[in-house]
Amino acid sequence: MQKRLGIAVTCIAAFALAVFTSQAQQAPAAKKGGGAQRNTNAEPPIQIPEGFTPIFNGKDLTGWHISKTNHHGTTPDFHVVDGIIVGHQNPPGKGGILVTDNKYKNVEVYLEVKPDWGCDSGLFLRSTEAGEAYQVTLDYLPGGPPGTTGSMGGVYGEALKDVRFSGPAEELWMKAWKRDEWNRVHVRIEGDIPHITTWFNDQQVDDFTDTANHSIGGATDGFLAIEVHGGERWHPAAFWRWRAIAVKKLP
Repeated sequence: MQKRLGIAVTCIAAFALAVFTSQAQQAPAAKKGGGAQRNTNAEPPIQIPEGFTPIFNGKDLTGWHISKTNHHGTTPDFHVVDGIIVGHQNPPGKGGILVTDNKYKNVEVYLEVKPDWGCDSGLFLRSTEAGEAYQVTLDYLPGGPPGTTGSMGGVYGEALKDVRFSGPAEELWMKAWKRDEWNRVHVRIEGDIPHITTWFNDQQVDDFTDTANHSIGGATDGFLAIEVHGGERWHPAAFWRWRAIAVKKLP
């Protein structure tokens, strides 16, 4: 009996030593990786490109204001949650635009966005306070502006006359876009007669040059704005999200 007990104790001790040795051998590898498990649910880090200056501080809407004269509405709900601008209609059917306090002429704009499907937004360039602007369409729902077939990454005259619509083929922007993920949007506008180029996730999706300057009064600068579309082009209880907005002024 004592012999069997001794053998059992020896086996348990050997097993414990083996486990300890195995854990000790694995410890340096864990330390090399930072000593913490990788969070596979973590959002990718914000990546402001070199040479760009953020115009959203990640805390509040300093430097921005809601237009009180936009035809989509004057009560859109733009607020900041955990470093993200969240926008939706308020009340349902009423949208509007969030406008920069500063004006820009030749500029490249960088955005990181994550919209819910079914919501119509846009980036306004050289905009008036009321939202008369060259708009890069971000219509994340079936169909685009009236009379068009494009929806994402094209150029549209928002309350501007005689601006021909320019939009990428659906298969082009859908190939570049990442549904339900953060997407990098680059837009560049330059020239007295606007030349506008758009990229999604570093893939060019549109290149537009107007036939003339159709801005109100022939303006060559204006505000930037982001949009919550009014009316039915918005899914109930859905949101648009912006977590990075930055600019690089061009000559």
